[in-house]
Amino acid sequence: MNPVEHSQEHGGHSHSHGGHGHGGHGHGGHGHLHVPSADADRRWLAIALALIASFMGVEIVVGLLADSLALLSDAAHMLTDAASLSLALAAATLVARPASRRFTFGLGRAEILSAQINGALLLVLAAVIAWEAVGRLANPPEVQGGLVILVGVTGAVVNVAAAWALSRSERQSLNVAGARAHVLADLYGSVAAICAGILIATVGFGQADGIAALVVSALMLRSGWALVRDSARVLLEATPSGMDAQQIGQAMAAHPGIVEVHDLHVWEVTSGFPALAAHALVASGDDCHRLRRELGAMLRERFGIAHTTLQLDHEHRPDGRLLSIEDRRAPTLSGPVD
Repeated sequence: MNPVEHSQEHGGHSHSHGGHGHGGHGHGGHGHLHVPSADADRRWLAIALALIASFMGVEIVVGLLADSLALLSDAAHMLTDAASLSLALAAATLVARPASRRFTFGLGRAEILSAQINGALLLVLAAVIAWEAVGRLANPPEVQGGLVILVGVTGAVVNVAAAWALSRSERQSLNVAGARAHVLADLYGSVAAICAGILIATVGFGQADGIAALVVSALMLRSGWALVRDSARVLLEATPSGMDAQQIGQAMAAHPGIVEVHDLHVWEVTSGFPALAAHALVASGDDCHRLRRELGAMLRERFGIAHTTLQLDHEHRPDGRLLSIEDRRAPTLSGPVD
């Protein structure tokens, strides 16, 4: 198999190492499946936001009246859900804007920044709720279990409706996935509040409220860490999840006519937008333009990478020289000079 000399997890453009370069920039080809526009999910994000924000206000009021930390922690989680959906909605609006001279890739990474901010907020709120829950385990207050059950059931219904709305989104992105994860985690929090309310109302187990709050805190930590981790991978231009840069490079090097592949870079511009840049050497006499088109088609069909920047050069000459350049600025003189 032809060697793959160099592979990095970094975004950028390939460069030539001599010879006559044949660069190419691919954006996919014919026969694509329909890809939803960047703003296709705004309607469903807005519906989910309206549901979450409306119920969050109700839950805060009832949580204060019932003196239930489980309900207040769930309301705090809903606040982060509302913030996440608001950021996702704003990011979806920015993503829909066309590329410009200042932002040549457009504003696709606005949704990545949104996801990272939301993840960080989740981690902070989870720590605050956990701290308060531990204190309540030692000194449980008087909690009205009946109100906790009622609001928990209502919250579960609202979260199911919001999750359904987000599932209707056509476009898969880190933003929408993060918002959906938050809503589902909040659904689990509502179930925990219901369980706490039942224990308080039936057997008077006051610590159940603090335990339920700890469960919600753990779910928030899990969701927040996942968002921070995944968004950081995109911002650091790591190889997209599910892709192996070495495997991609080997597939390119094994393509008929390709002698060598190096300076391979695979990264993700934003959610669902993988990109690749590479420099390859082809056998002397082969058609660089044809091979570039073939490599682009292979990367698109086999690895789902439609945005490629490929530079192909012919391999080095046997005499070791990369290029022969004739100076045309002045005639060549020959023979003796008086």
